[in-house]
Amino acid sequence: MCGIIGYIGNKKIVPVIINGLRRMEYRGYDSAGIAVIANDELRLSKKPGKLVELENVVNNGNGAFDSSIGIGHTRWATHGVPNETNAHPHISQNKKIALIHNGIVENYIAIRQELAGKGYQFKTETDTEALANLIEAYYTDDKPLEEAVRLALMSVDGTYGIAVISPTEPDKIVTARHGSPIVLGYGDGENIVASDAAAILDHTKHVAYLDDGELAILTRDNVVIKTIDNKDVKKEVEEIVYDLERISKGGYDHFMLKEIMQQPQTITDAMRGRLLPDEGDARLGGLAAELQSLAYARRILITACGTSWHAALIGEYLFEEFVRIPVEVEYASEFRYRDPVLSNDSTVFVISQSGETADTLAALREAKRKGVKSFGICNVVGSTIARESDAGVYLHAGPEIGVASTKAFTSQVTVLTLITLLLARMRSMSASKGTEIVKELQALPGKIESIFSSIPEIKDIAKKYYEASNFLYLGRGYNFPVALEGALKLKEISYIHAEGYPAAEMKHGPIALIDENMPVVFIATKDSSYEKIISNIEEVRARKGRVIAIATEGDQEIKNRADHVIYVPPTLEFLTPLLTIIPLQLLAYYIAILRGCDVDQPRNLAKSVTVE
Repeated sequence: MCGIIGYIGNKKIVPVIINGLRRMEYRGYDSAGIAVIANDELRLSKKPGKLVELENVVNNGNGAFDSSIGIGHTRWATHGVPNETNAHPHISQNKKIALIHNGIVENYIAIRQELAGKGYQFKTETDTEALANLIEAYYTDDKPLEEAVRLALMSVDGTYGIAVISPTEPDKIVTARHGSPIVLGYGDGENIVASDAAAILDHTKHVAYLDDGELAILTRDNVVIKTIDNKDVKKEVEEIVYDLERISKGGYDHFMLKEIMQQPQTITDAMRGRLLPDEGDARLGGLAAELQSLAYARRILITACGTSWHAALIGEYLFEEFVRIPVEVEYASEFRYRDPVLSNDSTVFVISQSGETADTLAALREAKRKGVKSFGICNVVGSTIARESDAGVYLHAGPEIGVASTKAFTSQVTVLTLITLLLARMRSMSASKGTEIVKELQALPGKIESIFSSIPEIKDIAKKYYEASNFLYLGRGYNFPVALEGALKLKEISYIHAEGYPAAEMKHGPIALIDENMPVVFIATKDSSYEKIISNIEEVRARKGRVIAIATEGDQEIKNRADHVIYVPPTLEFLTPLLTIIPLQLLAYYIAILRGCDVDQPRNLAKSVTVE
């Protein structure tokens, strides 16, 4: 969730830490801090607000932060309000330990009580301060730093990704992970730790990923990895395949706009090498080893959070229509707490852009605990979900920096469509039907490109409604999840209250909200529900609601019923979400810009939610 970075080497520490934290700003945060070891003592600076506040302080510190070892952090508040006191790093009572931490120490109250009996006092509201003092309590003259960290972590319940330094051992960083990602970067005379590979790319492309229950000791020339049980671990060092250009704005005003405009390419990349046009089929190498267990499953359960949950709903419709397997979609945050019924002939899909979403990862582990085959759909290579799934499919969308997901959503829907095609052809779908689907899938990137020509009209609509207090989004069938996702995008980045509903459900409650001040967005493409949704539009018009319609090109009838129309090209009905979501992403973006919102880093949100 938050940004962790630690460096030991020969470079000046401040630019390394600040630039590393800047690479992770997209993850969402409310304060930032740095701790270094200089002249055998800890030097600390923390500031609430944006990273620039911290940067100004440390750059004007008259050399106080001159060092080549240190740790830095951007915090997204869990325990305690965002202020200087609660910001990370945290220093232990006797100033032997500086600690940065992602995750939640669930038993921190018990740890505080135990340490209070030993004379420790606490200055913050955080769970992290308890961990810093616990490590210090174990850090005696006969134990190295890594042993103190290891022993302390054996007493911790909850999740953590941590990095620790001590002036007592000024040439060492200790890091550990349980539930929050940690990546190690291997350099020449320098080593680095971070919660995101983006923070490492300035220094090295050679990385390894800690697994849960592992701890690493970094010096300038070496990295040693152990388990929390003190067993040696050998890691394969991997090479990051993307470069800094892919995590830059590339001339766009915001990452979100860049990522919206990338979708013709990212959808192409999600299909690349996976379509078999001559056979009307798909090939997914990541599923090959477990394809039989998937093909003959009697029931599929898909679990995810947020935008990924909306993609999962579309997956439910796809699997049930074409594969004829009953499907349930679960919020990952509820999945493991309600003891779901999972039999041996069930299959679970987990969907997560980051591959680190705590609730989704917990659902995956619950499914595996029950002995059920589990398949991951995620974007980040080497992520925990990718490693722990029995099999899976990568999105190949590239780094998604904007907190509000856009290109990952369409890539998820694309991958779910490919899985559907693969399974349906194994069962009963004809080659001719498969060929028709493949042809239309290949046409989608060009059709999305054509939607971008409507940006001037979308901007005009945004100008008319950016001061609205509420929006209602309505769709039917495959476009009901699109209504949910369109509403989510608007509320995430513009802070306007918005709700998505199945259009037919409007009359069962939401219709009470409609008046001349209520913009209502209809996804009203020419499909099997078209006549029904026209009736729903008339119900809104009768109550003076303002209608914004997403319609199929050439539909003149809709112009007579809507205040505004944004057209998308025709396609197969089940593929329309990949087109209709595009204008809704753009509408949310331009409304948020007019409201002066930070679209890439919306308030209170984080990109990868690694706490429950």
